[in-house]
Amino acid sequence: MSLETMNPNPTWDAASYEDAVDTLEAHNDDLTYTVWGGDWCKDCRKLLPDFGAALEAADVPDERIDEIAVDEDKQGPGVEEYGIEYIPTVVVENDDGDEVVRFVEEEDLPPAIWLAQELESEL
Repeated sequence: MSLETMNPNPTWDAASYEDAVDTLEAHNDDLTYTVWGGDWCKDCRKLLPDFGAALEAADVPDERIDEIAVDEDKQGPGVEEYGIEYIPTVVVENDDGDEVVRFVEEEDLPPAIWLAQELESEL
């Protein structure tokens, strides 16, 4: 099941976030993004359209983005396995299945910017 909230925001300006897009693009063939969210969730509706636009601008292949919709009780595939408590949550893994970084809705920056900064320091 996919998330409508991951549909890219058409007004998001990639040029304004060039560093984040460049970082995401540099790893677009070796990282997988698993996104837990809900179209009913106000934080998801606020944060995920811009994140979807950033992934699109970075040419991250669709097969490297896994969108998981959870219900209003925050239940869904992988929730227990990954310890998902808040949404949106984005877990970034390498090709070996190791978690590299994790964005949780309470971060002070939007997902694309926060993840790009963390990826820069981790990789």
